[in-house]
Amino acid sequence: MKNELFPDLRHYLEGSDFESITPERLSLLEPIIALGREELNAGRSLVLNCICTHNSRRSHLTQVWAQAAADYYGIPVTAYSGGTEATALYPAILETIQAAGIQSQTLSTDENPVYALRTGPNNIPIIGFSKRYEHPFNPQAGFIALMTCSSADEGCPIVLGAKARFPLRYIDPKQADGTLEQAAVYAESSRYIATEMMYIMSQIQTTI
Repeated sequence: MKNELFPDLRHYLEGSDFESITPERLSLLEPIIALGREELNAGRSLVLNCICTHNSRRSHLTQVWAQAAADYYGIPVTAYSGGTEATALYPAILETIQAAGIQSQTLSTDENPVYALRTGPNNIPIIGFSKRYEHPFNPQAGFIALMTCSSADEGCPIVLGAKARFPLRYIDPKQADGTLEQAAVYAESSRYIATEMMYIMSQIQTTI
């Protein structure tokens, strides 16, 4: 059963255009879908760890949209994120997901802020902050690793504790930082990742 989402977020997610996903990208998503079905049909919840080098942009977008898509379809998923090093969740990411309907609360304001990110009024919040992928907050074993950048994918051929790892390699919106195109580029990156996460969850949902 679908969970209650904030109306603006539901509208954003329902704007996902699966026809825009290329055959090449579909080939990367299908093994994730297959394993997700296997996990859920075996009675296990799906645990994801979205990994990028700095855990500042793409890994957070993937975590947030994987969780939001799972909440939309009512699939038992818990999504985390991490990096090969810790920095901070980049402010433009927070602004981008807020514009899409995610509601946030700031829990700490140090150099590496911590946020509670909500998909709906009664849904468990996503705790967003930058950390290494093996940080104690994250799952230590039995998770599925989604490698969201080429550097982390190449630098971590083995992700300790992962039962499987899949390369997704999203384009870094950082290239637009400080330009007039920054907001548009971040919004495009967000939409791209949200669409793929919605597709994954939609395909898993059809078999449970």
